[in-house]
Amino acid sequence: MASLYTANLLFPSLLFSSSSSSSVVTPLAYRPYDASPAKINRRLSPSFSSAALPFDLSPPPIDHDLLDTMTIAGAKVSEDGVIGTFNNDEEALDAVENGVAVVDLSHYGRIRVSGEDRVQFLHNQSTANFEILREGQGCDTVFVTPTARTIDIAHAWVMKTAITLVVSPVTRERITHMLKKYIFFADKVEIQDITEQTSLFVLVGPTSNKVRTVSSESSNKIMEALSLADIVGQPYGSHKHYNVNGMPITVGVGNIISEEGYSLLMTPAAAESVWKAIIGHGAIPMGSNAWETLRILQGRPAPGKELTDEFNVLEANLWNAVSLNKGCYKGQETISRLVTYDGIKQRLWGIRVSSPVEPGSTISVNGKKVGKVTSFTTGKRASQPLGLGYIKRKAASEGDSVIIGDDVEGTVVEVPFLARQIPPS
Repeated sequence: MASLYTANLLFPSLLFSSSSSSSVVTPLAYRPYDASPAKINRRLSPSFSSAALPFDLSPPPIDHDLLDTMTIAGAKVSEDGVIGTFNNDEEALDAVENGVAVVDLSHYGRIRVSGEDRVQFLHNQSTANFEILREGQGCDTVFVTPTARTIDIAHAWVMKTAITLVVSPVTRERITHMLKKYIFFADKVEIQDITEQTSLFVLVGPTSNKVRTVSSESSNKIMEALSLADIVGQPYGSHKHYNVNGMPITVGVGNIISEEGYSLLMTPAAAESVWKAIIGHGAIPMGSNAWETLRILQGRPAPGKELTDEFNVLEANLWNAVSLNKGCYKGQETISRLVTYDGIKQRLWGIRVSSPVEPGSTISVNGKKVGKVTSFTTGKRASQPLGLGYIKRKAASEGDSVIIGDDVEGTVVEVPFLARQIPPS
């Protein structure tokens, strides 16, 4: 269950009140980011309806104030605007277990699917059952080839007039083009890439508010000051709309690599204030280098590594994102045959190794090749080397020993993201 503490990190300087006419929450006041306390202006900001969210209209152009702020704070930013590190990778990874980390994932793709036929369209183009979802709910879905080979996992939010998809940076253009390609003449569907017009942050950390590093009194004051309990404890994918100084923000349960934590989708104009507010209440910033380490430790498959034309969606163990009961959709025939005839030949696992290995290295059991490594990380403080890799089903399972390459010893282990996947009984 998501924690009230983590939710309250969202806007430590804001006071919220719920609108009686919709699920929108409006801040009573905003205290500018400052190291010292400031008086709070208690003037009520006007509310707005969820239909007026810019994610369901025309988003404003992105600005780079946030990246400038991060650069001044010591962040190493690439030419394409991706934060590699804040020079605190170990601290950020430690915060995942003992505090809260915040990650700017604005380089991830956001695709808006709108129009009267949007639900049926995505229902037919990906693996999840969109027809059972209602406004305010969400899910993971997988885009696959006609033979069920994996392209990417997308996280979907069903909004009032559109469905917003979050996809990996490397598949953003491919998926946008693919979806547009499959719109037929009579389909009332529009596809819009809104990546450059939105910002995306995620919060990762423990689900207990007992890990708060400040005094219990201060933590209790934060709890009392905010009213975000309506999103806390909601199912994975649930999301609600809020107002920050008149600017809309959507907060959802889950953070791409975990069903815990939160995702925050907002206009770029709100990004700097929100980021500073989160950091101001103790969250540790995390760059993309540490995020990649965390992805592997969690076992979340990534395009070009675990998600490729070599492997199908069930070999990637993405059962929770696949509906076996809905009608015809891309890849459905192959998926049905795999289930009916028990045709899944390999499975994605975590592999705890004794020393570093290279992606692409062979995995062997008793001298026979049974798979290959797809990702590797040295782990936290370079003391938890872990790989991800595909292994033939009958060759090894959890707890079994394997050899990576020529002589690196490994043990097959479950990893959190894959362990949550539940095959049909």
